[in-house]
Amino acid sequence: MKLIDRLNERRALIGILGLGYVGLPLMLRFSEVGYRVLGLDIDHEKVEKLNAGRSYIEHISAQSIADAREQGFEATIDFSRARDCDALILCVPTPLNKYREPDLSYVIGTTETIVPHLRAGQVVSLESTTWPGTTDEELRPRIESSGLRVGEDLFLVFSPEREDPGNPNFNTRTIPKVLGGVTPACTELGQALYGQVIDQLVTLSSTRAAEMTKLLENIHRAVNIGLVNELKVVCDRMGIDIHEVIRAAATKPFGFTPYYPGPGLGGHCIPIDPFYLTWKAREYGLNTRFIELAGEVNTNMPKWVVSKVADALNERGKAVKGARILVLGIAYKKNVDDRRESPSMELMELLEEKGAEISYSDPHVPRFLPMRKHDFDLESVPLTPETLAATDCVLLATDHDRFDYELIKAHAPLIVDTRGRYHEPAEHIVRA
Repeated sequence: MKLIDRLNERRALIGILGLGYVGLPLMLRFSEVGYRVLGLDIDHEKVEKLNAGRSYIEHISAQSIADAREQGFEATIDFSRARDCDALILCVPTPLNKYREPDLSYVIGTTETIVPHLRAGQVVSLESTTWPGTTDEELRPRIESSGLRVGEDLFLVFSPEREDPGNPNFNTRTIPKVLGGVTPACTELGQALYGQVIDQLVTLSSTRAAEMTKLLENIHRAVNIGLVNELKVVCDRMGIDIHEVIRAAATKPFGFTPYYPGPGLGGHCIPIDPFYLTWKAREYGLNTRFIELAGEVNTNMPKWVVSKVADALNERGKAVKGARILVLGIAYKKNVDDRRESPSMELMELLEEKGAEISYSDPHVPRFLPMRKHDFDLESVPLTPETLAATDCVLLATDHDRFDYELIKAHAPLIVDTRGRYHEPAEHIVRA
């Protein structure tokens, strides 16, 4: 088969649709091993930066983009060029709408945009996390409306992303890749597509099994984080440090995996993906009670943290209204600039609604750029003895390693620690 030969010999042109935290590392990996890559995105600014050899993601260097450009990488907003590609990989967002139901508008919109430009002899891969059945029920009919037959003319697979931004221990190449095709021929083409760039492929029987695998991974984490978040509240009432307990339990060499509580869930996966299965399960007359309970616990965490801030201020004769509160860390996890679904956003909004004067400090996010759901006209505040002393409360939301925790402890009049960063108790440190 000519397409398999082109993929195996690295002569294929790889098209990546969506150049964010998933698509950009994937582009770099394909380019690194010698493929020509065409990046397609609707964001003019992103395209211009990439074509100029610049990066807009902190942990991806400008040099790596420049190297890809030398290898032949090009970014474009012209989706008609999908016809030139031998492989098309969709890496677009799958958020929730305001009713916490799946929003497939990016996946469907992108698919419908490229359908007029599809041709025989291409392989299409969806990497966006979604409910089981999406590839079969949403992508396949739209593709076949063009007259192309999936499994014969064009090949369709689902292979979920497993990126962990900022994790130095794993990268696109070393993280095993799950893959399921609509037909056996589709699976074979999917293996040829990813086999040259990923160390280990995990092939499943269907796209639905691959879709469910991704959901299981994230549901597993969401449920266990929900458990420790609930236990955090119980321990707080009992005067027990949940982080001390988890550290002790983690010394057991079998049968226990540590999960850590926090101010809420963040990132593009854990707060969102479980609800894709919850929604789909209703079609089968089923209720996913564990998932929904964990979601309820995790969703309520920001409100619980704000109540702890209010109590801590009240004990010191201050109200939330008018209090100067400095939020430390607005990325969703430590040591990255990724703010997607960060609980810090909700913490800031809840505190602002109560009349607090909000500022933030985050060495990875120098200025607050508008998001789909959040916007603050703020810049990161430098941490100095003066700025810390001028606050009424420092709220540690994301524990970046670049923060000087001794400086913060020495000069902040009140610290509310949501991450268990401070192990030793102190009168001005409150765990939340």
